Amino acid sequence: MELRTLGKSGLRVSPLGLGTTKFGRTEQVKYPQDFTLPADRDIEELFAIAREAGVNLIDTAPAYGTAEERIGALLPDPEDWVVVTKVGENFVDGQSAFDFSRDAIRASVERSRQRLRRDCLDVVLLHCGDEDVAVLNDTAALDTLMTLKLEGAIGAIGASTKSVTGGLLAAAVCDVVMVTLYPGYRTEVPAIQAAAAVGTGVLVKKPLASGHLGQPATALASVVTEPGVCSAIVGSINPDHLRQNCAAVASALAADPAAA
Repeated sequence: MELRTLGKSGLRVSPLGLGTTKFGRTEQVKYPQDFTLPADRDIEELFAIAREAGVNLIDTAPAYGTAEERIGALLPDPEDWVVVTKVGENFVDGQSAFDFSRDAIRASVERSRQRLRRDCLDVVLLHCGDEDVAVLNDTAALDTLMTLKLEGAIGAIGASTKSVTGGLLAAAVCDVVMVTLYPGYRTEVPAIQAAAAVGTGVLVKKPLASGHLGQPATALASVVTEPGVCSAIVGSINPDHLRQNCAAVASALAADPAAA
């Protein structure tokens, strides 16, 4: 896989990223099948498969239970990977809890630095819920991330949004925006287009609708060839599924040189 530039961040990322919700959390998730947390050796195998296929992007968050700690402990050659994490949401006692205050953002970044074993976090996104516009406009969260970036704790900042309006706001002021896109759901494409127009990097979450789509190869092909998209994040703890996803993306880009 040829790497793509993640907008104005300047980071080079693979068009497929590995999501890690299933590395650290089984409760209150929207996947169609139950699962158990993988053993350390299973995560190490997934990292090896990803690396062999040219994947260098990992997406995680404090809300993903123990995922950050496991990545920090198990990721080989961490300097060769781009790790995206988030702030604002934690998963406590089986429920999500949101806090976008200045102190909470700073504390979350410091915990992520320790868990991921990185002095500077590559990318940190606001982990917005349904009130993404209010988070961006009415809290100190984005200003706090900007300050932490100036202080050298973060390389690039952005937001994982839930609405078109939130995506448009983030695209205008952030280095990176994360939006939802999959076949049958193109509501947030205007945010992707707006981001591309100003050089903001675009990450796509849920390109397979959290596992609810059939024909994953077709779905991934449509997402990674969408103009403006830098990378699609797909979570998997099944080695065969990961191999198939990597092959699908590689095939789609080989068939569409312009997208590659």
